[in-house]
Amino acid sequence: ACFRLLCSLLLPALFLSGILCICLVVLLWGIRLWIQRKKQLSSAGRDGKRPLLVAFFHPYCNAGGGGERVLWCAIRTLQKKYRNVTCVVYTGDRDATGEEIVEGAFRRFNIRLIHPVKFVFLEKRFLVEASLYPHFTLLGQSLGSVFLGWEALLKCVPDIYIDSMGYAFTIPLFKYIGGCRVGCYVHYPTISTDMLSVVRNQDTRFNNAAFITSSPLFSKFKLVYYYFFAFMYGLVGSCSDVVMVNSSWTLNHILSLWKAGACTSVVYPPCDVQTFLDIPLEVEKSTSEYSIVSVSQFRPEKDHPLQIRAFAKLLKERRVGQQPSLKLILIGGCRNQQDEERVNNLKCLCEELGVSDDVMFRINIPFEELKRHLAEATIGLHTMWNEHFGIGVVECMAAGTVILAHNSGGPKLDIVVPHEGRVTGFLAEDEDGYADTMAYIFSLSPEKRLEIRENARRSVHRFSDQHFEDAFLLSVEPLFK
Repeated sequence: ACFRLLCSLLLPALFLSGILCICLVVLLWGIRLWIQRKKQLSSAGRDGKRPLLVAFFHPYCNAGGGGERVLWCAIRTLQKKYRNVTCVVYTGDRDATGEEIVEGAFRRFNIRLIHPVKFVFLEKRFLVEASLYPHFTLLGQSLGSVFLGWEALLKCVPDIYIDSMGYAFTIPLFKYIGGCRVGCYVHYPTISTDMLSVVRNQDTRFNNAAFITSSPLFSKFKLVYYYFFAFMYGLVGSCSDVVMVNSSWTLNHILSLWKAGACTSVVYPPCDVQTFLDIPLEVEKSTSEYSIVSVSQFRPEKDHPLQIRAFAKLLKERRVGQQPSLKLILIGGCRNQQDEERVNNLKCLCEELGVSDDVMFRINIPFEELKRHLAEATIGLHTMWNEHFGIGVVECMAAGTVILAHNSGGPKLDIVVPHEGRVTGFLAEDEDGYADTMAYIFSLSPEKRLEIRENARRSVHRFSDQHFEDAFLLSVEPLFK
């Protein structure tokens, strides 16, 4: 009797599930056909041929960070190589015109595009804002990106789709519904095995709150959630036809999560090495003030508080009246009100530690001013844990500062590594390590510092625009066949 009851309930449920699955497949297929029809009806060029549309999904294309430099260099590279290509940028920067965005790219990065770019302005960018999801942020932003991607697809159906900002959940949407050839440039995996280990070991970090680390139950629940998300992330990422990653560190994580080794390659981001090479390298003249410069956006993961605390410790340990004096200059971009609040909090920290007069904040400054600060600096400072690459690190080395970066991620594996067996910079991990290493760098003779600066500058040629262009074209070639 029980078996018959089970069958009478199970069979209709299976039948209904099958019908619903078939209906879903038919619906998705219908949407795909409608999207393809819409694509075919789009306007043709003057010669009757429709240009090949290559779309970049970059909702924050006007942000002014390293990821944006990759975007504009990639577009310029395609414009150089392919004549019948129109580049499209999906962006949520509705507070600026397309002309202003392009001009901003030139002003910040010294990149001038060869042909005009088509901008598709998206209205639902708020769906990928972290502030919208105080809990389950990764999942919320990823699902939000699907809705934002759907808006982008409805407004413009490309032939080739490249996610250049890390929204992997949009890839299957454009591939299976949009019928596009798809690729991505991964700056930083949305989730990594390092993040899993932080939760597993109950470490408190900016993305792992103290109330979770103090509770074994919450930690186990978050670990299950992270494993589920990692599985989903691997699933959507494996849909990509071409995968480009920016460093060895990112490569290791993406290979373990996406299992797409055959189509994955390292393409180092383009660093404007050439622009900094005209800064003369010479033995420092005696000066009354040395500067330590940090270049990075004001985001929590960049860990500016560590820089300020280490600098305060360095000042405290210096002998009273010792010359020359030291100044810390924090250079970075503010994307929104949250970033501005973060800067205000950093200024409060400076006041608490009594170093307000010795710390300068330079926000959203022009490129020429950035270059001047780097030319005058003795030390280039970088403190992000597991920085995926570190364009700011390369720029500091090219400009001739003695770099001090975090002993992890891209700086450790790819950038601050010996060149021809010689030291190119230094690595540290905590407040004491940074303070001690800065003290050691200042204790070196100017001649010894010059030797390290010269080694560093010679080592960064492999991160030039030209190397990026060659590697990028080689990687995306399958998308154009």
